[in-house]
Amino acid sequence: MNKPRRAPRRKVDGVLLLDKPLGISSNAALQKARWLFNAAKAGHTGTLDPLATGLLPLCFGEATKFSSTLLDADKTYLATVKLGVVTATADAEGQVLATHPVTATEAELRAVLVGFTGAIEQIPPMYSALKRDGTPLYELARQGIEVDRAPRRVTIHALDLLAWRGDNFDLAVTCSKGTYVRTLAADIGDALGCGAHLAALRRTRVGMLDLAQAITLEAIEALPAETRDSLLQPPDAILADLPVANLSEQETARLLQGQPIRWTGTPSCQRRLFGPKGFIGLGEVTADGWLTAKRLIATN
Repeated sequence: MNKPRRAPRRKVDGVLLLDKPLGISSNAALQKARWLFNAAKAGHTGTLDPLATGLLPLCFGEATKFSSTLLDADKTYLATVKLGVVTATADAEGQVLATHPVTATEAELRAVLVGFTGAIEQIPPMYSALKRDGTPLYELARQGIEVDRAPRRVTIHALDLLAWRGDNFDLAVTCSKGTYVRTLAADIGDALGCGAHLAALRRTRVGMLDLAQAITLEAIEALPAETRDSLLQPPDAILADLPVANLSEQETARLLQGQPIRWTGTPSCQRRLFGPKGFIGLGEVTADGWLTAKRLIATN
């Protein structure tokens, strides 16, 4: 008996705030969501490790044009850190390299956290996707090869201790792009003298987007296919932290034709562009007072 043929992929435009489950890659979550929406085009805005759960903004259709903007956004995580156990990957998936007694107190931990707040330097882990001569570091690590990595400056905007249980604790971390929370966990353990690794990680915020608005794959699948589009936010949702430029019909036409328009505003400031019929794309104000279009959506 022949299986029923699936309908051709359809044009879907919008942003899905997905609550990624544990144990699957960001790409696997993306492909599952794309299948559930039968979307012709989809992309994510930065990966979460399989060990991590939580907010994974996904873009469909015209929204994919702006997916890279969230790569630079600040992010917030809930992290569980296990003290006294050092692993090869600095997380719970890695081989245990050493164990140490834990004598640190909550007061000592709070004092150490102060030193990790603000601009800090991190040495990227060997088990990462960074490349050396075209080869991902994690591939070298799996071969037992370790290479020097230059420290990277990142910013930890806030570290809030949520729970202390003697040999493990929960931490809310708000940080800049490029921060490795598992490296942060390991470094905190080193500072306490007992070592540590990241036991669990959940992302709760990306830029202006919040986990409270997210939905799971299971919840999407439980809905009738014809109602799923109502879960999508508009394509400009991932630009929500940018100011709006409201344009006249004439100004809109000029930008759509690739022509800049005169504008008074903060130079080098990006703006969401809205014409009489709604969102048209992303623009930027130049130093000499012109508003130019950086990326436009298809408007017909």
